[in-house]
Amino acid sequence: MSSTTNTSLSIATTTTAPTTHTQETAEAKIAFTASLTSVGTNLDADLRQRAQALHNNDGVIKKQEEKLRKTIQDLEKQSRELEKLADQGREGLKEVGDLQNWAELIEQDILIVEESLCLADEEDEKNGRMNWKPESKLRRWF
Repeated sequence: MSSTTNTSLSIATTTTAPTTHTQETAEAKIAFTASLTSVGTNLDADLRQRAQALHNNDGVIKKQEEKLRKTIQDLEKQSRELEKLADQGREGLKEVGDLQNWAELIEQDILIVEESLCLADEEDEKNGRMNWKPESKLRRWF
């Protein structure tokens, strides 16, 4: 009986040992997986926060881009209006310049007419045709 008991004990020990080893290996795998999951979760949480911030910032940037586009369009419109106003101002200055040229020409003509009238009056006085001296040299003619 003793040999049967030893054999059964030996079989039982052999059967128990691999089961314990398998169980310990499984527990180690579970613990290792849990540890990796924990580390991954910690890293993942930071990455998720960053990704969320990027997505939020993307929306803000798109709004800013749209606002910038609108501002650029408004500035282009204002630039066209100011360019048109500058062109009108240049045209006005050109007209003023033309008007000034005309005024100078008319003034020269008036000076020539006035000088001609003075010469005519002097000629009349010399020849005795004019006894009175008018207040204005132009009054005699008009």
